[in-house]
This record gives sequence, C-alpha cells and structure tokens, in this order.
Amino acid sequence: MISRLPNMPENILAFKATGEVTAEDYEKVLIPAVETILKKYRKVRMFYDLGPEFKGFTVGAMWDDAKVGLKHLAAWDKIALVTDVRWLRNMMRCVAFMIPGTVKVFGCKDEEAARNWIIY
Repeated sequence: MISRLPNMPENILAFKATGEVTAEDYEKVLIPAVETILKKYRKVRMFYDLGPEFKGFTVGAMWDDAKVGLKHLAAWDKIALVTDVRWLRNMMRCVAFMIPGTVKVFGCKDEEAARNWIIY
C-alpha cells in the first residue's frame, strides 16, 4: 500500500509504502499525484519512505514505477529514498546516474535527514 504523507511543501511528493505495493497503488495514488503536480511545477521532488513496514513490490508495481519514472525523466529534481532494504538501495544507486536530478538513498534511521534534504 502507498499513502501520501502530509505536511510537505506543495512541490514535494511524499509517500510511505507499507506491506506489499501493487500496480493498483501506483495507478490510484502515486501516478495521479505525479501527473497533478506536473501540471503546476516543471520540476518535482520526491520523498519515498520504504521503511520496516514495507514488504515488497508486485511485478506490476515495479513496471508502473519504471513507466512513471521514464515518462517524466526530466521532471525529477531530487529524489530521497528512505529504506534499509539492501536490493532497493543498490538498485537505486545503480540507476541514479540515468536520472537528471539528484538522488540520495538514506537508511531508515536517517529519515529526518532525508526530509530536510528533500525540502532544502
């Protein structure tokens, strides 16, 4: 499940993933939020918390993630990924060079630092 996090500046998309994330989560929550914010802003910042409650992605969710990321590739200003999941940390580090914006991976204990970094 993906839920939108409150109390962030309006040019920042902030999400928390819990349990298993599905394509439906992307299609009903994340993708519409991205499309809406891009109507107002040219560049977007994203805070994505995949903390201890996160259990994994379905194949459909991973596909939707790739599609939305590539469709709006030039729109990403900053991305903060918060997770202790090793394969996610490694994957993000491997693909970060393809994203025109700045990508940083934070451990769960550094969530506050991630929030501060994405805002400022």
